[in-house]
Amino acid sequence: MKVERSGKNRLDIVMTGKIDSDAMAEILQQLITESEGIKDGTMLFDIVDFQMPTIGAIMVELSRLPAMLSFIRKFDSAAVLADETRIRKVSEWEGHLLPWLTIKSFHRDQKAEAEIWLASR
Repeated sequence: MKVERSGKNRLDIVMTGKIDSDAMAEILQQLITESEGIKDGTMLFDIVDFQMPTIGAIMVELSRLPAMLSFIRKFDSAAVLADETRIRKVSEWEGHLLPWLTIKSFHRDQKAEAEIWLASR
């Protein structure tokens, strides 16, 4: 996973491969660090090759739930790029669980459209 600040209020996140507990701890720290100072932000997730995280990785994420909730509240929109239909559908469903966050999914070849949608938010 790669986390990069793109402009004042946007994070670009590339996800590929399997995430174990060590990688999850590093990723969560990157998300928190890169999001410092963001308010009403946007995120662009590019899911290249998604694999379920290990149980250890999920436990690390759950142990940092308060910090992650604080992180996610800095954002009001997220675009998800994914080739797999199920990932796009699950991503949009997750948006219904977080009423302040609008999530819209796009096929990976629709990156330009996703960026336009984010810019309009």
